[in-house]
Amino acid sequence: MSDILSQNEIDNLLQALSSGEVDAEEMKASSEKQVKNYDFSRPSKFSKEHLRTLEIIFEHYGRLLSTNLPVYLRKNIQVEVMNSEAVTYMEFSNSLSNPVLLGIVNFEPLEGNIIIEMASKLGYAIVDRMLGGEGEPLDKIREYSEIELLIIERIMTACVQLLREPWENVVDIHPRLERIETNSQFAQIISPSEMIAIVTISIKIGDVEGFMNVCLPYITLEPVMDKLNTKFWYSNMQERSGMEYAEAIESLISKAVIPVKAILGNSVISVSDFSGLQVGDIVRLDTKVNQELDVYVGDIKKFTALPGASGEDYAVRITSVIREEQQ
Repeated sequence: MSDILSQNEIDNLLQALSSGEVDAEEMKASSEKQVKNYDFSRPSKFSKEHLRTLEIIFEHYGRLLSTNLPVYLRKNIQVEVMNSEAVTYMEFSNSLSNPVLLGIVNFEPLEGNIIIEMASKLGYAIVDRMLGGEGEPLDKIREYSEIELLIIERIMTACVQLLREPWENVVDIHPRLERIETNSQFAQIISPSEMIAIVTISIKIGDVEGFMNVCLPYITLEPVMDKLNTKFWYSNMQERSGMEYAEAIESLISKAVIPVKAILGNSVISVSDFSGLQVGDIVRLDTKVNQELDVYVGDIKKFTALPGASGEDYAVRITSVIREEQQ
């Protein structure tokens, strides 16, 4: 009964209408509710923000493909993310040709699998290139042989391993290629009515261009959907970037091989004495037995040390570190 106006409220409203303070057309327009159609068979589980974040992730993935695949194919590779969209799995599977290249990828620790579909002409170009050809596709599509599938599996495994780095800002995944299917009927990973996000990537191997479609089911990404937004992705990337950059440099430096030499001493002899040296001859150096030796790292004198032995090997024991200001 709270929606019923009192007589006083009615009088005030009529007075406002007659004086022009209130427009009847505006009141009518504001009272009409805007109805938006909703398709229950295709619930909108992926927002534009989710799809945009997926594009950013796979743009990073594309850069990794363009720098890593040439190692295997010895050919210039160009990769570009074309678009992303949300469809049902039925629509995706109905659009597949036969035969088709479908990589079933385990997306641990997330539950379920994703699918990587590669255009057939890309598959044939990869096989031709790996077997020493120019990387030309076949004129007529046919079934893949066992040897061809093994070659493609090797390349696709390398592609799957590259997925880990672009997803680090969202979740630490450990992707693994489970199998390759050439018939879409054997790649029914989810219900046909389930929603999926498809990211379409254009790959150009030399002069051969084709598409790679990455199928990401909603049920697989559901635990991390709240992290699939650009704000979270960029903030997490900035936090990681400085630390990871320093760790990467430290890791690379720690593996670098550098020469280290300890100088026992120096001596000057004539060419005739040098040419006449025999086993047992003694060359007198300009250092004493108990004198510290200079130890060089590369061409820089970095330590002083005393000579000795470690087991059956000669060795030196560091006695002091020479700082930069002491050099």
